[in-house]
Amino acid sequence: MTNNREQQTIQLLKQIIEPNLNNDLVSLGMVRNLKLVDDYVYLKLYLGSHQHELKDKVQFALSTLNWCKKSYIQVCTIPGVKLTLAISSGKGGVGKSTTSVNLAMALSQLGAKVGLLDADVYGPNIPQMFGLKQSDVRAIDTPLGQKFIPLEAHGIKVMSVGLLAEPERPLAWRGPVLHKIITQFIKDVEWGELDYLLIDLPPGTGDAQITIVQESPICGVVMVTTPQQVALSDVRRGIYMFRQVGVPVLGIVENMSYWLDETGKKTTIFGNGGGEQIAQELLAPLLGQIPLDPCICSGGDDGNPIVISQPDSLATQIFKQIAIAMSQTFNIAVR
Repeated sequence: MTNNREQQTIQLLKQIIEPNLNNDLVSLGMVRNLKLVDDYVYLKLYLGSHQHELKDKVQFALSTLNWCKKSYIQVCTIPGVKLTLAISSGKGGVGKSTTSVNLAMALSQLGAKVGLLDADVYGPNIPQMFGLKQSDVRAIDTPLGQKFIPLEAHGIKVMSVGLLAEPERPLAWRGPVLHKIITQFIKDVEWGELDYLLIDLPPGTGDAQITIVQESPICGVVMVTTPQQVALSDVRRGIYMFRQVGVPVLGIVENMSYWLDETGKKTTIFGNGGGEQIAQELLAPLLGQIPLDPCICSGGDDGNPIVISQPDSLATQIFKQIAIAMSQTFNIAVR
């Protein structure tokens, strides 16, 4: 009987469609921790700050179950944040953090309010890329307890686990401590009103990534890879992990795709067509192919992302195209 009731409940929830992504709440991973105890339904509903009407739809749908005496819905959201997107990679060194920084800048230039959470506990480089490497984090008292105040650079609100550690020291945190710190960074930062919160995930598919996915209302993930086959194997594992936990893969960014010489001739230093191959194989759109450009590297080192330091560069134009695609996917107005 319990199995039949659970299947009945899931099928009912699958009839509720999130209008922007045009998919149901269950497939989007917005319904989690579903439990049936006697004649009661318990679940967690992960929403953006603009999606609270979906709770009423879920409540009404569950009220049609003739055996359900009452449903208990715990809404999990980040106050003030409309959309939470993860930037992930199967392995390190493919430019995930660089992509996060420049995509945040591109979204901001479209008129969106953007925050960036650096949750890469193994290599928190976001502060340096924004020129914030020596900054201190403040905390304030709020009615909901103490909250961290994010720093701001180039109009982006920034928080990083690297700001809590001594410079150049490794973040050697074991599982329980790591879980607590990541959870605190998701729940205890006073972001204010944001259109997008980007979360720069650690590379791979370990405890840290799973914790972030389970504890935050991530509505989609962008996977970053390079063209070579080794990187593709790793990104394939990452895509399968996100799909298993119900997080949609919005698309793939292929970094270091090619080198352009002075004549405009392309040289594929790290292989060719890898991003297109994985996109076709796993039915995930290829959002953009970022060329090799020394200004991308120098901009990250100097705290001046290429999107603002070289606004007319090819790399900048591609980051802006990816940002426009995100805005159109989620129906966020652009300038």
